[in-house]
Amino acid sequence: MTSSRHDSHEQPKPEKQVTIFCDGSSLGNGQSSTRAAAVALLGYRGLWRAVGAYLGQATNQQAEVAAAALGLESLKEPCRVHLFTDSRYVVETMGGRFRRKTNHDWWQRLDQAAKRHQVIWQWTRGHNGHVVQEAVDKAARKIASVGHVDDDILRAAIDKVGDIDPLAVEAESN
Repeated sequence: MTSSRHDSHEQPKPEKQVTIFCDGSSLGNGQSSTRAAAVALLGYRGLWRAVGAYLGQATNQQAEVAAAALGLESLKEPCRVHLFTDSRYVVETMGGRFRRKTNHDWWQRLDQAAKRHQVIWQWTRGHNGHVVQEAVDKAARKIASVGHVDDDILRAAIDKVGDIDPLAVEAESN
């Protein structure tokens, strides 16, 4: 006999398919004058939204982890997410191939952000002319440079991406 009742502990399957491109930047990485930032561009049904954070003296690896967490934290409900990053550190660690030797607080934040979503972690080559990856990279570098999140910088990233279909970006990147 089968039952049509759902166990109250079951998570509903996410309906929305979201594409996230994220990047972290740490200018002066490892020096006392380091200025770091994280940016994520979230795409859904042809619309893009940008979120950013100034991270102060974070390292480049920490900024990359923070960028992925920032994108996932920005989602208001559980989603199916295809997350692109130029950080092999993030992709390989989240895939279980790299051990977490350092940055445990940063990884904990990313784990927390990812747990309610179904995430595909995909590496994409940085500085290779990909419009969305270049837009997120430029925004992260600019925020790190000015030392605070600036809405004009985030708007410029969205404008650069324009009306590129997030699902087409996924197909192109596979």
